[in-house]
Amino acid sequence: MTTRRAFLSGLLAASTTPNLTWADAGSPAYLAAAKLPNGSFALFGLSATGKDIFQIPLPGRGHAAAVHPERPEAVAFGRRPGRFALVIDCTTGLFTQRLDVPNERHFYGHGAFIHNGEILCTTENNIKTGEGVIGLWARSENYRRIGEFSSGGIGPHELKTMPDDKTVAIANGGIKTHPDTGREKLNLNTMRPNLSFLDDAGIIQSKIELTPELHQNSIRHLDVSMGGRVAFGMQWQGDPSETPDLVGLIEPDDKVRTFNSGLSQQSGLQNYIGSVALSYDGNTIGVTAPKGNRAHFYSRNTGFIHTIKRNDICGIATKNDSFITTDGTGGVFNVNDRNLTILAHTSRAWDNHLVKI
Repeated sequence: MTTRRAFLSGLLAASTTPNLTWADAGSPAYLAAAKLPNGSFALFGLSATGKDIFQIPLPGRGHAAAVHPERPEAVAFGRRPGRFALVIDCTTGLFTQRLDVPNERHFYGHGAFIHNGEILCTTENNIKTGEGVIGLWARSENYRRIGEFSSGGIGPHELKTMPDDKTVAIANGGIKTHPDTGREKLNLNTMRPNLSFLDDAGIIQSKIELTPELHQNSIRHLDVSMGGRVAFGMQWQGDPSETPDLVGLIEPDDKVRTFNSGLSQQSGLQNYIGSVALSYDGNTIGVTAPKGNRAHFYSRNTGFIHTIKRNDICGIATKNDSFITTDGTGGVFNVNDRNLTILAHTSRAWDNHLVKI
């Protein structure tokens, strides 16, 4: 097996033949999976105003997609636990590769590219041990699996590329699962979620853990600003009558803070954050709570700002100086200050995530 170091060195000799860009796929601004009225599934490319750019059928329910930073290419992941991911040419709508995890592994629904899109990192479960794994796939070798390393915890879900393009931030939710029991949570009493920052050699650069009383606050989703701030959202697995902080922010110096919206607003989140987006400047955090039918917004400096109510709202991403959201009833909305403006409405049901290109 080619070593990671040898593969990275080989990138210097890569061909300089011109390649297609996202403009050749219609210049979509976002990707999102959805369920159609006939029960089938598809991946959509959306414009900045929420209009359809393309629609590509999927063989099953999609969760999230990893977006190549330059080429019109995406890797669509099924809902966890999944055993495959599909590489899609977004100019033709064709599946160009199927990624099959090795035995005793399954995907957790997310991936991210590093090294200018040459390596795909995927969150996975080591079924035998229950430990989290980051799989490495070489794009220029038809997505051949070139290795893996520990995620730094259990139950890695979403991961994002840091601004240096070689480090990934990983939300290790702490929850152990096994395909034989579906999505059953097997270790709620002993779970220890964390955020791990790993470089391209699998070396942990830093690891952020919650205080012991919050060990049942599963860290599931995150976003990264251009300046290196990391916002994260959590899902409380403890006593449902409690309302712990569910949103956090990590500064580049690893300083961590969490946010609470006050008892009346906090309880409305139903202890479940479904997706996270961080503004370009890293000063505003948007999170969705589909179980509570609302989105909350926080200032890095002053805390909770306001809430927007919308049934089954979950997908969220940045849009210039505002945010864009999707929901399970087919809506696409712009959120600017306290205003929710409809951009599009369809009969499809948008899935959990809205991925910015």
